[in-house]
Amino acid sequence: MAELFPKDTVFTVSNLTSLIRDLLEGTFSNITLEGEISNYRPNASGHLYFTLKDEGAQISAVMFRGRAMSLDFVPKDGMKVKCTGSISVYAPRGNYQIIINKMEIAGAGNILQILEERKRRLAAEGLFNSENKKPIPRFSKRIGIVTSPTGAALRDILQITKRRNPGVDVVILPALVQGDGAAITIANMIKTANDFNMCEVLIVGRGGGSLEDLLPFSEEVVVRAIASSKIPVVSAVGHEIDWALSDYAADMRAPTPSAAAELVVPKQSDILEGLAAYRQEFYHQISSKVERLKLMVKSFDVANMEIRFRSIEQPLLNRLENARTALIEGINQKVRDTKSMVEQSVRILEQASPQTILNRGYSMVRTQEGKVVRRGTDVLPGAKIEITPASGKIFATVD
Repeated sequence: MAELFPKDTVFTVSNLTSLIRDLLEGTFSNITLEGEISNYRPNASGHLYFTLKDEGAQISAVMFRGRAMSLDFVPKDGMKVKCTGSISVYAPRGNYQIIINKMEIAGAGNILQILEERKRRLAAEGLFNSENKKPIPRFSKRIGIVTSPTGAALRDILQITKRRNPGVDVVILPALVQGDGAAITIANMIKTANDFNMCEVLIVGRGGGSLEDLLPFSEEVVVRAIASSKIPVVSAVGHEIDWALSDYAADMRAPTPSAAAELVVPKQSDILEGLAAYRQEFYHQISSKVERLKLMVKSFDVANMEIRFRSIEQPLLNRLENARTALIEGINQKVRDTKSMVEQSVRILEQASPQTILNRGYSMVRTQEGKVVRRGTDVLPGAKIEITPASGKIFATVD
């Protein structure tokens, strides 16, 4: 430095700061820094301001909104992170900071913490609800596998599928299963399978690995792709003790990729045995129905039909004969009753007839004008009257 700047050189603050900025920004343009978050201050505009520190030092850090939107976790004080970015000098204050382009959790403990936080957040959205789970088809003709095309998981699935049922078609949707970009390729393959309706069930997974290796299957983009899949999804990540967030979003979780193949690929021998049992049961039911139909048809032969017809006809004939007899008897009784009533009416009329009364010795007296005389005062002396006995007429003068 002595050779570059003579001892009597006098710098302005701006000149010195500019030299320092050129030196730092030109030297540390893309570095990876690991430290603990402190004094975390998210800005209303979306920028993140905080301090990265370790046991011996600290540095100011900023992550602008465009980069911060890509984070799949919420930074907190005390969280250990690994950041990639560039050193920048802020001349007005004379301090330097790191502008972060990428940030991720550092250490397994923090990974578990962020996964738990993500799990709670996605569960609150309903992505893991049991009522959204779709049933896995019992007899799938075509299955899709989203995994590494070179991994042992794919070989195991293909071997088990061929052994259990060679008639099942397999569609391989190759994807990265660890490292940068893995989550995006997994989600894209799930979407592709749905867009083109490529299979009846999807197996999404990989073989065993470290916690970091399995992280792509816990990324939010993969969880959302599984939850929105119209094709039923079986999650098969790692070994039985391994868990990923894809297990919660999937319609079924398999402990291993091999177990997933066992679940979705029906065993051909089991299918044939089931078909044989159904065929036997079907034959038995048909035979029973045929025997019942034979008995029914037998009851309709000529002899049986005549007997059945007679058994139906005879009661009706008896009822008809009884009705005819009752009708004739009723008519006769009605005639007798009517005749008796008529005779009685004739007798009553005859007894009330004026002629009958006259025959008893009575007579009817009328005036000359024809008025019936009922009292002596009805006529005057000298009046002409007409007396009608039972037979003939008598004319007289009242004295």
